[in-house]
Amino acid sequence: MIKSKICELFDIEYPLFQGAMAWVADGKLAGAVSQAGGLGIIAAGSAPIEWIREQIQIVRSMTDNNFAVNVMLMSPTADDVAKLICEEHVPVVTTGAGSPAKYIPMWKEHGILVVPVVPSSSIAKRMERVGADAVIAEGMEGGGHVGELTTMALIPQVVDAVSIPVIAAGGIGDGRGAAAAFMLGAEGIQVGTRFLSAFECSIHENYKKMVLDAKDTDTIITGRSTGHPVRALKNKFTRQMQAFDIENKPEEIEAKGSGALRIAVQNGDLDTGSFMAGQIVGLVDKPQSCKEIIVEIITECEELLKNTGRNRVV
Repeated sequence: MIKSKICELFDIEYPLFQGAMAWVADGKLAGAVSQAGGLGIIAAGSAPIEWIREQIQIVRSMTDNNFAVNVMLMSPTADDVAKLICEEHVPVVTTGAGSPAKYIPMWKEHGILVVPVVPSSSIAKRMERVGADAVIAEGMEGGGHVGELTTMALIPQVVDAVSIPVIAAGGIGDGRGAAAAFMLGAEGIQVGTRFLSAFECSIHENYKKMVLDAKDTDTIITGRSTGHPVRALKNKFTRQMQAFDIENKPEEIEAKGSGALRIAVQNGDLDTGSFMAGQIVGLVDKPQSCKEIIVEIITECEELLKNTGRNRVV
């Protein structure tokens, strides 16, 4: 087994988090990941509070293992989600799109572990100062909203900048990527795109087919002109977004992009949906259960780390 502070801190079998993919990471997926020994995460996004509460109950009906809820801090419902997490005694919260500083004292009073997603070492240091228990350092290779630094460059700099554990994210889809993350100093990994092919993932079949058929060059980043770039699979929608970027029309991107991920997840519309996925999508070539995905990644990682002679596997 891989030795990791993450396993001890979050009381999980494997040092693997499931990515908080909006409209994708529901209770069914999170519950399956947690039951399989990782940390399943419900993505609250801008969903109604009662839907989030329902997903928490779904996870608890599937497993007694720890899980998390991700709070998108730019959401107008962030305050309500933050309180709901306390009411429901959620053991772990991850955050994105802003600073969770104002919520951390409340969460700490309820014994909740707090893990912000960070795109740089400076923000990681700030999160450590305000009381984060760990950070997820996410490189631009991931799907969805991305930063500017690659995972390879970001992880060692964040590891050197903070004393709390670092979970590596962005472009990790198999045991080789996981081993590389550990060699860079990470204590755990977060995986998103690989779970899009999971049997327990409820996305539309068109979305799953796009993922399974995709090659390494089939993703593109659009929306840079808005200041909130997004990586997704190439289609008619992303070509339109790219044109708006070139024409410097951020307002058109915001208008046309609103709801596009939900359209992809629920309706599978190949022309108007935003099918978010990371650059490792070309590695995803078969449907599997969450348990199979996790065991495959960790087993391959363990074998590679043993061969390096690093004191990470026991």
